[in-house]
Amino acid sequence: MSKNYPTVSAEYQMAVVKCIRKLRALIFEKNCAPIVLRLAWHSAGTIDVKTNFGAIRHPAELAHGANKGLDIAIRLLAPIKEQFPILSYADFYQLAGVVAVEVTGGPDIPFHPGREDKPEPPLEGRLPDATMSSDQLRYVFGAMSLSDRDIVALSGGHTLGRYHRERSGLEGPSTDNPLCFDNSYFKEIVGGQKEGLLQLPSYEALLTDPVFLLFEKYAADEDAFFADYAEAHLKLSELG
Repeated sequence: MSKNYPTVSAEYQMAVVKCIRKLRALIFEKNCAPIVLRLAWHSAGTIDVKTNFGAIRHPAELAHGANKGLDIAIRLLAPIKEQFPILSYADFYQLAGVVAVEVTGGPDIPFHPGREDKPEPPLEGRLPDATMSSDQLRYVFGAMSLSDRDIVALSGGHTLGRYHRERSGLEGPSTDNPLCFDNSYFKEIVGGQKEGLLQLPSYEALLTDPVFLLFEKYAADEDAFFADYAEAHLKLSELG
């Protein structure tokens, strides 16, 4: 079920339509879909059910360990945000994430505007990190109302991008084609092609957990992955 945000004006809706066109062009030109998608995920993690939504834009929050490198995405997107001052940052970053998935060939994800920006950043520690066990991942994501299926489906978004040693401890592309949103992440892990990922305890936790059956399902059936990913992404982007 979608979040019931406050109704936005026709002017706001038109700004969303125009912004999508600008975002498509930028993300395609700069090949920045991976970091833009990561920004959307982390911005969604700023949710506060008492004050609606927040958005990563405060220097103090960008300094959080889990947000290393996201200042790059903020700078890339800033010229477009300046063209649409009517849009909240929270809506803008989630819209950018939806477009990043679309531009790279991923599933269509519904977008419902109306998120509000919080004036202050959240405390550090609300996002999952690479050292968590499967039980810890469930606790963090469970607090966001995300299921095991959601956790695994969202992990498939790592088919985009590359790892940076200063952020994750690993170096190199996440899949053979890190600018194409498909089910390669699951294929390569199930096929044993990405053993280096097991250096991250959070990935190893998932692979030794019963939910690994979902990895095998998504590796064999891209349509099933796309359907579950779109549902999980929408849920993540509309927490609360």
